[in-house]
Amino acid sequence: MAAYCLSVVVFHFGRHLARLIDLLVGGLLVGHFGVFYLYFAVKPSRAPRFHRASDSTALRRDPVQQLSHLRVQPFSAANLIVFAPHLAPSSLTMATRLQYENNCDIGVFSKLTNAYCLVAIGGSENFYSTFEAELADVIPVIKTSISGTRIIGRLCAGNKNGLLLPHNTTDQELQHLRNSLPDSVVVQRIEERLSALGNCIACNDHVALTHPDLDKETEEMIADVLGVEVFRQTVAGNILVGSYCTFSNRGGLVHPHTSIEDLDELSTLLQVPLVAGTVNRGSEVVAAGLTVNDWTAFCGSDTTATELSVIENVFKLREAQPSAIVDEMRKSLIDTYV
Repeated sequence: MAAYCLSVVVFHFGRHLARLIDLLVGGLLVGHFGVFYLYFAVKPSRAPRFHRASDSTALRRDPVQQLSHLRVQPFSAANLIVFAPHLAPSSLTMATRLQYENNCDIGVFSKLTNAYCLVAIGGSENFYSTFEAELADVIPVIKTSISGTRIIGRLCAGNKNGLLLPHNTTDQELQHLRNSLPDSVVVQRIEERLSALGNCIACNDHVALTHPDLDKETEEMIADVLGVEVFRQTVAGNILVGSYCTFSNRGGLVHPHTSIEDLDELSTLLQVPLVAGTVNRGSEVVAAGLTVNDWTAFCGSDTTATELSVIENVFKLREAQPSAIVDEMRKSLIDTYV
């Protein structure tokens, strides 16, 4: 009986101590970094997995029997696990939601590749600064217009090797882009009657899908300037492949009505995993609401949490870089309490 009472006292002491530490430490972390969970202290001796301090499932099953198997672990590095699902500094690569002057089709007003980012002039400073905050340390972020308009994402096509511009791009715009982009990026103005190149061409650094009616000369220019293999394709029966799919070197998102057979065919051509989905709360025009490269993505502010999760998973944004900040926080927490 004495052993039973002692075990009850020890159990409750460990549980309440864990809750106190969870509140103190967790409260500090939530204010700065997001939602954290601390796993600590009480666990069944026969089960090596960690349990949350507030988890009393074992006791609810059979308190008398379970108490005999409970033991209190010392608070050490082995008992501390930090999980930060909502932590999203620039080094922890995830998708960013934003809008352009109350318009969620941010892919219309921007173009993102692994070597540069173009954003439309005339928008709010907040739109530009969002891109700059995420990208400025890695690639240039350039304000520009194309053909005197702000819909630059629909008028140009490009990757890390080059940038294709429609024939009605002005000389000033062409010179501005050549001066601003890295020397390794070839900027070329092409004569093509389908001048909305962003709607007609979807590409990454290795493969391009194009509108079936593009000129043969345009197809050759795409292959030469962008350094890619070119395939004439449709997406779910739509000829505007640049509007209804977007992909990087790590994954891709396509029109939600794309059949399984088409997904397999496109995935084989592109050599990346593909998912049929939407952006901006059900919009099928995925390239208008999303712009992405190999390590980050930007989508319209109407994009739901579910859509965001699909984007982050298919483009492997969580795996794009090791999270040095999370590693540092884990080390500092362990150093503090060991």
